[in-house]
Amino acid sequence: MKICRLRSLLSLAKCNSQTFPSTTAARTFSSTNHHLQNVGFIGLGNMGSRMANNLIKAGFNLTVHDKNNDALEMFSQMGVPTKKTPYEVSEASDVVITMLPSSAHVIDVYTGPNGLLHGGKLIRPWLLIDSSTIDPQTSRNLSATISNYILKEKKGNIEMPVKLDAPVSGSIIAAEAGTLTFMVGGSEEAFIAAKPLFLSMGKSTIYCGGAGSGSAAKICNNLALAVSMLGISEALALGQSLGVSASTLTNIFNCSSARCWSSDAYNPVPGLMEGVPSSKDYNGGFASKLMAKDLNLAVESAKLAGCKYPLTSQAQKIYTELCNGGHDSKDFSCAFRHFYAGMDEPLDK
Repeated sequence: MKICRLRSLLSLAKCNSQTFPSTTAARTFSSTNHHLQNVGFIGLGNMGSRMANNLIKAGFNLTVHDKNNDALEMFSQMGVPTKKTPYEVSEASDVVITMLPSSAHVIDVYTGPNGLLHGGKLIRPWLLIDSSTIDPQTSRNLSATISNYILKEKKGNIEMPVKLDAPVSGSIIAAEAGTLTFMVGGSEEAFIAAKPLFLSMGKSTIYCGGAGSGSAAKICNNLALAVSMLGISEALALGQSLGVSASTLTNIFNCSSARCWSSDAYNPVPGLMEGVPSSKDYNGGFASKLMAKDLNLAVESAKLAGCKYPLTSQAQKIYTELCNGGHDSKDFSCAFRHFYAGMDEPLDK
């Protein structure tokens, strides 16, 4: 039974002997992958709407749902079928992707009234992909629940649905450009089969291990991101106070051992870099409230794992303070201005 299932999953993607680089050819959907053709997408926020749009561009047939009627109307005007409930999306799809704000939202969409699993122990989609950033245990629990379901219609020799946790790294800009990175946990065979979907929305996809591993990797990634952003912001603000400009320090950082994404690609000092949130009054990007949420997940995960987490704890306190101070919707790089009182520094041209 397991051998048949493995062969079926591999044949669905026809990718057992090839890789999927980030190229136009790889992103073009092949009609032979018919068990990936009909995709449901639930969660059309800043990230989800752009991810869904890229799937449409790649040639997938989408059906969508969101609680926000304005978001649904936008897709309806594009000719995309919209549904009133997650269950209706499930009934129209071979694959369902969710991109939601929190663990509670994911649980509700899967198991709540009219959720994806509403129809008893039978379900139509053979593949369920959750790209939300949630705690690993919730991901594992949902995967275990779904393993007890049976497909309404067999997909080749596959009789049971499969779930992947596949959170992403990348900003709204990356979601728009289709350059996200997917961190994927669950069945490796399902991961391989789903690559055409991932690489229609992103530039890379990394297999992390069993169920919940993708969620765990995302939490660790965002923990490191928060700490590095706070470290760069603290150093730049201190430098300004000591009479060294942020532009000078940035030049030093970016050609020395302090170089990191927060300094050379997402600098927090207003005026130093074009196209990033700090140049737009910290609008757009990754909201501080979302970083605070992810740090809460990291703290809880560290407690459960029995790990020390002093930097996580301090970062959590800083972003909680920023949110309580009314900066919850501002990009997380706003810590430079609103926590460290760093100064704008227009770059000479």
